Amino acid sequence: MKHTLPITVIMVLIFVASQVIGLYAINLNTTVTHTPEGDVVLEYDDTAIGERPDLYGPETFVYILFAILLGTGLIFLLVKFKKIMIWKAMFFFAIWMTCSITIGVFIEPMYAFIICFFLALFKVVKPNIWIHNATELFIYAGIAIIFVPMLDVLWVVLLLLAISAYDMFAVWKSKHMIGLAEFQTESKAFAGIMLSYKVKATEKIKKIKPRSVAKTAKKTVVSKTQYKNAILGGGDIAFPLIFTGVVMDSLIRFHDIPKLLAFTEVLIITLTVAASLFGLMMLAKKDRFYPAMPFLTAGCLVGYAIVWLINFI
Repeated sequence: MKHTLPITVIMVLIFVASQVIGLYAINLNTTVTHTPEGDVVLEYDDTAIGERPDLYGPETFVYILFAILLGTGLIFLLVKFKKIMIWKAMFFFAIWMTCSITIGVFIEPMYAFIICFFLALFKVVKPNIWIHNATELFIYAGIAIIFVPMLDVLWVVLLLLAISAYDMFAVWKSKHMIGLAEFQTESKAFAGIMLSYKVKATEKIKKIKPRSVAKTAKKTVVSKTQYKNAILGGGDIAFPLIFTGVVMDSLIRFHDIPKLLAFTEVLIITLTVAASLFGLMMLAKKDRFYPAMPFLTAGCLVGYAIVWLINFI
């Protein structure tokens, strides 16, 4: 087991909460109407920060992959030149905008901007576990609200596969993802779920009696309390949410399933992904890094198969 059982359960619960909040926000952000011929028209409200890019399908696929590579390269430069303040400024802006998009679905955008400004400021200036993980519940919903209308099931599956391959390469081969995670953790501006907990470590120390140095040297075991971080990257939260959101919209748009029923059905995908995350964390070894996306992608596809069977068999 990579972390203690309570920490593992808490992380999975935070993950599930972020998915449910995101799916509900996506669902609320859409309006369903029918043409006189009976065709379904699914319309998406503008986000709190404006209109979405005019892209769809393969264009969105390329756009997201390019953005990931560009963002990774930029963070590498910040790591190399130790520009922590620039990273924190970017981190603050990203939190502010994405949280505003999500909360702007529920309240007036102007109020959302004000609330999220202070949440982002507090998260960066006075970081603590509570405010950090509370904002994580809304960040990835904002990303999904932007990208879900720009994808269909085929392209979001291909996106998951591409991201999974990249994640395996970045963790197991080049290992640059590990360096980026360590940089973000040390700068106290980590993009993803993060929990800190106490662990006991033992250390052997030689104790020597003053009268007989040669004969009385002994080793005693001393227990020390240390702190360990449990983390789950932001991409591991965002991409399953985008996938599930696209499936939900597909059920509404192409199969005329009511919004609330579609929302309820895709929670099956959330559960299968959560189960795959829990399984990974239970089977993973301590102090080793694993690419989560291949496992989460498997959970997404299993959940999608179940939803498909429920509706079409």
